[in-house]
Amino acid sequence: MFHVVLFEPEIPPNTGNIIRLCANTGSHLHLIRPLGFELDDRRLKRAGLDYREWARMRVHDTLDDFLESVAPPRVYALSTHATRSYAETSYAPGDALLFGPETRGLPAEVRVRFAEGLRRIPMVAESRSLNLSNAATAVLYEAWRQNGFAGAG
Repeated sequence: MFHVVLFEPEIPPNTGNIIRLCANTGSHLHLIRPLGFELDDRRLKRAGLDYREWARMRVHDTLDDFLESVAPPRVYALSTHATRSYAETSYAPGDALLFGPETRGLPAEVRVRFAEGLRRIPMVAESRSLNLSNAATAVLYEAWRQNGFAGAG
């Protein structure tokens, strides 16, 4: 249904949680190298609770490799630097939701590249950011809700 894209993820439990999220929503997970961990990391496995076998996951060497091989119709890049809320968006199947690394977010050149699709998650003033897996959950569930929770049992 949707593509969740983690650009250079760093923390294994976040990625494990997102593996589980994608398995439970029928979404595809894409990891863009370099990764801050090995895919057989025990913390990743524990957080994913063996959902990896249920998740559709691919690792790409670069963001361009992902874009060329998947060709999503639209890319929404999530950043605290955005002005538009993720909730102001109409999502469609095949859209990609792009999230940056936990400690630094999406780099400026990626934000500029996807400026039209740059979105933020509203937070109270002076907040820095949400946890990556929480942010991915909020946005993915909104996109899925808008599409009638297609495929849900």
